[in-house]
Amino acid sequence: MSVLACPEGSVTTAPAFSPEQIAVCARQIRDHAHIVAGPTDGELGVVTGARPVGDVVGTLPPLYPEWLGGRTFCEAHGVRFPYVAGEMANGIATTRMVAAMARAEMLGFFGAGGLGYPEVERAVRALAAELAGLPNWGVNLIHSPGEPAAEYRVAKLLLEHRVPCVSVSAYMDLTPAVVLCSAAGLRRGPDGRIVRRTRIFAKVSRPEVATRFLSPAPPGLLRPLVERGELTAEEAALAALVPVAGDLTVESDSGGHTDNRPLGALLPRILLLRDELARRHGCSRAVRIGAAGGLGTPDGVASAFALGAAYVVTGSVNQVTVEAGLSDDAKAMLAEADMADVTMAPAADMFELGVKLQVLRRGTLFAQRAGLLHEAYRAHSCLEELPPQLRTRIERDVLKAPVDEVWALTRRFWQQRDPAEVERAERDPRHRMALVFRWYLGNSSRWAINGDTDRRGDYQIWCGPAMGAFNRWTAGGFLAERANRTVVQIALNLLEGAAVATRAHQLRTYGVPVPYSAFAFSPRRLD
Repeated sequence: MSVLACPEGSVTTAPAFSPEQIAVCARQIRDHAHIVAGPTDGELGVVTGARPVGDVVGTLPPLYPEWLGGRTFCEAHGVRFPYVAGEMANGIATTRMVAAMARAEMLGFFGAGGLGYPEVERAVRALAAELAGLPNWGVNLIHSPGEPAAEYRVAKLLLEHRVPCVSVSAYMDLTPAVVLCSAAGLRRGPDGRIVRRTRIFAKVSRPEVATRFLSPAPPGLLRPLVERGELTAEEAALAALVPVAGDLTVESDSGGHTDNRPLGALLPRILLLRDELARRHGCSRAVRIGAAGGLGTPDGVASAFALGAAYVVTGSVNQVTVEAGLSDDAKAMLAEADMADVTMAPAADMFELGVKLQVLRRGTLFAQRAGLLHEAYRAHSCLEELPPQLRTRIERDVLKAPVDEVWALTRRFWQQRDPAEVERAERDPRHRMALVFRWYLGNSSRWAINGDTDRRGDYQIWCGPAMGAFNRWTAGGFLAERANRTVVQIALNLLEGAAVATRAHQLRTYGVPVPYSAFAFSPRRLD
């Protein structure tokens, strides 16, 4: 492009009026963008850089990915970017992933859900040692209605090692474990404001659940913790004055546990609820609201911020990163997925309750086979009641082993993890059936993690439609190469592209004829 001299002696580009030139200007997000009138009545163009000579309709300041979300989020967590790598369970969100995010001045959560206590303890110890002094990392605490003691034990572990952030997920109600994590260590700072030792992120998809986390902890949960010496009276008193969570992640159509709600309907509802509850409880500091689910492209990330999200959380797309604790075989299956290649299937951790989660459908029969097990569980009261034909089908096509053999393996597992489960199963034949069927659901994820190709048809891979959108966006480019798919490069590209899409939208609101190509961003190596 040609250049024009400005009165101050600076240099600016010539006005851009063609669609191609406007698209180039929209990508220059770190420059001022000046909207100028053209020679034809009503025609508007763009000049980037220094202010041009002549009539300027309006000016947009530089735009940075760091500024897309809520500044208070970055300040509260000591991060540069309003971006979180979510806690994919069974350790798929690895310690390596969490450390990479922390060093890149972002936030990541270790996927503790589904792991045994020794595995969680090893991960927490490793992270606490490697990231000592850093405030921007965390660990997941998942709701375990069938194992409340195990849930509470993990909560105590996180507090013992001063894990700075805890993301609580899959909760339908508050539990002692959540309230303990939220209230322990509360104190007043020099300015009199309440300071949190542990920053709680709550992942929700329903307003009624969000209400519990946006409100102070109820006395009925605080009182027993004080009586047992788990909390001081002062901590409980302060907990009655602040919401349980400091950050609330609104989860829309995501992989894993999800209600499949659209973000465009759910996020505004929760934002209004947040403000309503803050007024009701007299909370002066607003809970930060983030967005998760369906975020696999820059446009999706930009739309979340435009809806008012203070931060974004990604999940499904991080399973294909080099840091993810998932086999190359499973990653290759994810890389072939399109948006419709997902479905709902019974969840192992809430099998008896009928809770479902979203998984990959393409290349695996897990959803159908898990569905068969749940249908059998609903229709029959014990394994012995299964019709011979159905039992044969389950043993041959799903378990690939006799029911009695699977029960022996299951019994051995629970004898080590929680003997009370074995005792209950021996008293309750229906519970024994549930544990046998959960053996399949639990192992199907581990087969995918370990790359057990003999059980490829049984892989359980948590996946939302964001994965297919991500694959389309990255096809043929920098992020199509497996070696380039680091969690940080994916994050930086999503944020950079979201800033470009936001700039294009800003220009369009001024009346500039912005072509669709201006919203597109091709992945590249970013630092």
